[in-house]
Amino acid sequence: MGITLHDIVFKVGGGIPNGRKFKAIQTGGPSGGCIPDDMLDMKVDFDSLSEAGSMMGSGGMIVMDDQTCMVDVARYFINFLIDESCGKCTPCREGLFALSKILTRITKGEGREDDLEQLQELSETIEASSLCQLGGTAPNPVLTTLRYFEDEYIKHIKDKTCPAGICTELITYSINDNCTGCVICAKNCPTEAISGEPKELHTINQQDCIKCGICLESCKYNAVEVK
Repeated sequence: MGITLHDIVFKVGGGIPNGRKFKAIQTGGPSGGCIPDDMLDMKVDFDSLSEAGSMMGSGGMIVMDDQTCMVDVARYFINFLIDESCGKCTPCREGLFALSKILTRITKGEGREDDLEQLQELSETIEASSLCQLGGTAPNPVLTTLRYFEDEYIKHIKDKTCPAGICTELITYSINDNCTGCVICAKNCPTEAISGEPKELHTINQQDCIKCGICLESCKYNAVEVK
């Protein structure tokens, strides 16, 4: 109690792996809220976390870097909580399903301009009228990502892009001039979507690409880009 989130992440936890930039931290378990980087100096206690839209909960924390899509994070935890719901009360049972449907549509590039308002209203209804605290806290991942990362939702809905490069329907893999023609990406591609001669610039056939990301992971020369 009283230690800051910054000290937990960077002193106790050792910081972000692979030199990535900190983006958010979720506290309290799957129904906890996601807290942004400009609140890292917050001291960990019941009241502070509650005011930020999160909670102490189970005491667990999940640290997210700049390669994390906050819309997809909200979708993931809502889907988890759907399975955790007992289904006794309508707000939790049907409300979480409705949230999942909207969030999934947004991550597929099918979001609508009124989705943000619907997500907010649904979340507040579930929070206020569920019979137990699972339903009462379940909307936290949605409410906090809307509160602190609304720009990501807007980019998904209006620009049809995923800034983190996570939502597969909204991204494209390509190879830039850093390519040395080492052919490692081509050998590892499961659909043989990458072509090119050794020691020459390779290309990705977008029709065959399944956006698995293996090329990005296997490239040692920063030649694979995600847009």
